[in-house]
Amino acid sequence: MKQNLTRKILASHLAKPSDMVFGEEIFLKVDQTLTHDINAVMTYLAFEAIGLDRTQVETSVSYLDHNLLYLDYKTPDDHIYLQSVAKKYGVYVSRPGNGIMHAVHVARFGVPGKLSMGGDSHTPHGGAIGMLCIGAGGMDIATAMTGVPMRLKMPQVIRVNLTGTLRPGCSAKDVILEMLRRISVKGGLGKVYEYVGPGAEALEVDDRVTIANMGAEMGATSSIFPADKQVRKYLKAQGREEDYIELLPDENCEYDGEMEVNLSELEPLAACPHQPDRVTAIREIEKKPVQQVMIGSCTNGNYKDIARAALVFKGHHVHEDVSCTCAISTKQIYKQLLHDGYIDVLLDAGVRLLELACGPCTSIGQSPATEAISVRTTNRNFRGRGGNPNASVYLVSPESAAATAIAGVLTTAEEIMGQEVSVLGTVEAPERYPVDDSMIIRPLSPEEASEVEVVRGPDIAPLPVPDAPMEHLKCRVSLKAGDNVTTDDITPASAEFSSMRSNIPLMSRYCYYRYDPDFAVRARAMGKSIIIGGENYGQGSSREHAAINPMYLGVKAVIAKGIARIHKGNLVNHGVVPLLFENPADYDEIDQMDELEIEHFPEQLKSKEVVVKNVTKGTVFKTVLDVTDSEQEAVLCGGQLRYLKHQLKQETAIQ
Repeated sequence: MKQNLTRKILASHLAKPSDMVFGEEIFLKVDQTLTHDINAVMTYLAFEAIGLDRTQVETSVSYLDHNLLYLDYKTPDDHIYLQSVAKKYGVYVSRPGNGIMHAVHVARFGVPGKLSMGGDSHTPHGGAIGMLCIGAGGMDIATAMTGVPMRLKMPQVIRVNLTGTLRPGCSAKDVILEMLRRISVKGGLGKVYEYVGPGAEALEVDDRVTIANMGAEMGATSSIFPADKQVRKYLKAQGREEDYIELLPDENCEYDGEMEVNLSELEPLAACPHQPDRVTAIREIEKKPVQQVMIGSCTNGNYKDIARAALVFKGHHVHEDVSCTCAISTKQIYKQLLHDGYIDVLLDAGVRLLELACGPCTSIGQSPATEAISVRTTNRNFRGRGGNPNASVYLVSPESAAATAIAGVLTTAEEIMGQEVSVLGTVEAPERYPVDDSMIIRPLSPEEASEVEVVRGPDIAPLPVPDAPMEHLKCRVSLKAGDNVTTDDITPASAEFSSMRSNIPLMSRYCYYRYDPDFAVRARAMGKSIIIGGENYGQGSSREHAAINPMYLGVKAVIAKGIARIHKGNLVNHGVVPLLFENPADYDEIDQMDELEIEHFPEQLKSKEVVVKNVTKGTVFKTVLDVTDSEQEAVLCGGQLRYLKHQLKQETAIQ
């Protein structure tokens, strides 16, 4: 049977035989895991609690790349813990200053055909080189590190045929913004987007990573490109040509859906506040003064991104009313840009260079001013995502960001450069990158690792473990949330909040801090409660704190019209039951503080149909537990950690 690329990789990683029918549960052997410092403490606390002495996958990497602003002792303590626990359990460490996880991983560890799981929603970045990469919560990463197969609902595979050629001044960012315009922030749920066609063949890996990375904003399971001559060129430039294998979809293979994007027809686009799918042409946006421009991030901090931005800046200067910063994704790319003279151009233009880290993308530094407009090349523009809920964030390409920084209003590169914009089309990725892995700490031998003592700072609290669902649940609604609630709404991002992530008792005080400042106090006072949500509840980051914090505050279930994939998994993992309204109209009949009652809760969960009584209103409505069979077992156990320990105990007994 002829297969598309996604099905080829899935088939080669099946841990159990499967026909891979859409919607059915499959189990996959994972080759690589990756984590970052903000979420990783929970991952490794969970792995320690499991009791194994070493990671069981080919390659596990811990990246210290997000919160490098040491506001107090908490973050450096976390980094010391993460470095010591990596030595203990056979994990690579990419040290602070080496760069952002996704870019470093593709450059130094990525291999076509491999299956990776990452504790970050933008893990599909690696799809640019023909890997299948899936973002998940930290508990899922800890589970994968045990060697237990990853559970996944078989996705649909959508063929995206790229035709034509991008005109100078347009880039890969405009491609993914066009995809978001068509598909929305929830339209990709349960889908993998496979990019093929002559337009895809012409895109270098630097271009492809932007598209694959931001598939997360569509809610997609993953995105992927073939491993073709462009991937070979990239790996050769990394000194790793021996890792290349050609991996293409079979000719005339089947897909579950198809769409076409003509690159020649695209123009510079922007995602308007406060959702990545609110996309329109820059020429149609009102010319309002811009206070801040930020270029870079994992999405757009690559060599070609920064080089093109520098060419727009050449001979110009940042507008006097604009603060313009640049966050290059890796040390390697920085050195190449420095060698090629682009750093001088940026500095001469008045651009401020930031640390090689995620930083501003996750509200760690560079917050916009009051009521300001911030224009960024990052991947999300949720309200408050930039650090200031009163600011308006637009998402654009690096070329458009540079032009905007010069003009002081949203502007395209062509408006600044005129006919000279054609030079942007000549920029290519380097034939050879400077390779220096001295910032990557290799795993110790098992013998050496056994002597390592894990170092725990005073802020690193034990991982909270929930109880199994109670027989009779009767409690109030602690929050009625609207549509498209983000993980940033639930657990705010910033240097301050991020530094609390190893201490749930402390961080839980700020749960829903910006969305509903009274939530934490109200939920704690209730003792136990239920959250009601709208469509696409929990979209955005993979941060499992958005599930752990409500759980710690006594939330027993979330009942919503729709729940984002990764967040639903995190709720399951941490003992919060994710339920969907059978009839979405029932959402309108529930108010915050209503008392809800569920009788024989575990028994109803076994049937995946749960009847809920609204005691306050005197009504009854039906909900559905829309999870896989193994997720159902985790729910009944009280979360993934209890379920995993049970699994491993059973396997040990059999052996």
